[in-house]
Amino acid sequence: MSVVPFVVPLWAELLAAGLGGAQGALLAAEHRHQRIDLLGVLVIGLLVALGGSLLRDVVLNQPPVVIWANWYLLVAASGALVGMVVQPLLSRVGWPLVLLDAIVMGMFGAIGASKALSLGVGPVGAVVVGVIGAIGGGILRDVALNLPFSFLQVSTLYAVAAGAGVTVLVVLDSFAVPVLVAGIVCIVVTTAVRVAAVVFDWTFPEQIPFRRRQQA
Repeated sequence: MSVVPFVVPLWAELLAAGLGGAQGALLAAEHRHQRIDLLGVLVIGLLVALGGSLLRDVVLNQPPVVIWANWYLLVAASGALVGMVVQPLLSRVGWPLVLLDAIVMGMFGAIGASKALSLGVGPVGAVVVGVIGAIGGGILRDVALNLPFSFLQVSTLYAVAAGAGVTVLVVLDSFAVPVLVAGIVCIVVTTAVRVAAVVFDWTFPEQIPFRRRQQA
């Protein structure tokens, strides 16, 4: 249980929602070959912004903040619109999307784990909830875009980055570090692992079928 009672501030939820909406819209705009219209881009942005929070609150048996907070949907939609506007300016540069994706994951992971700890969830459960919050929006995004799930495919440590950051938060909380400080560290660790994995192409080995192993 968290040593210091903590309630996730609404401004943190809204900031994550806004950035998530922008990140989702930027990614959706990159898939123009699927003929996604402007409404579709907006919907993808909302899915990224709302997915992690919604799944997190369902797991925690809490009223979904995306419904009960008056500004949540508006901020998420505004972020998605901003993403659509700036996408042409960033279309030739790939790193802003990777960086924003990592930051959004870190924020939703930190919020999810912090909320779990504040409700009395144990350390392991808090890590699980944090990871769900971090990658939940990405799962819904991949479903909507008919893409392979990022966290299941050979990729640049998508879920591992989220898990690393969330685990650091939970450990710091056990040493009575203020949750706000631990949350910032979580975001930094998640972002660092994710960006480093992309830059240095860190991946887990691909599963090799048993027959292929025998032939080798």
